[in-house]
Amino acid sequence: MADIVQRGLYADELVVGARYAHRPGRTATEADNVVFSSITMNTQALHLDAAFSATQPFGQRLMNSMWTLATMVGASVTQITQGTLVAQLGLTDVSFPAPLFHGDTLYTDTEILEVRRSGSRPGQGVVTMRHTGRNQDEVVVATATRVALMWMRPEEES
Repeated sequence: MADIVQRGLYADELVVGARYAHRPGRTATEADNVVFSSITMNTQALHLDAAFSATQPFGQRLMNSMWTLATMVGASVTQITQGTLVAQLGLTDVSFPAPLFHGDTLYTDTEILEVRRSGSRPGQGVVTMRHTGRNQDEVVVATATRVALMWMRPEEES
């Protein structure tokens, strides 16, 4: 029997315009919010104080937006970058157009915007992708454009 190793895609296997639906989604919990906020030293009452948050515009605690961003990017790893990422180069255009709450489920899609060979790193490519996170009601709760340095297929190396 052959061994099959789970991996992401090499840069030159990605197709500009393709959209990857990362499933399953991830249901956000109160524990996720408290632990993430605590370990990142974010004491924002909107994440940790239920009584205070009840008096604010959303009427309840908000999931830490950095948890949302990290989980959205993390959801893409298995399908796109597992074992094929060299380095993350940057995140831009990060936005949180709607809140995510405890009990909401975050679903992430990734669209490939650009793929090009690296001019300075043989065997590697630069990939630009847009992550979009939606809740269970299809409301967009987060977006981010990500640039990553990724390996090209070994057989394509010069």
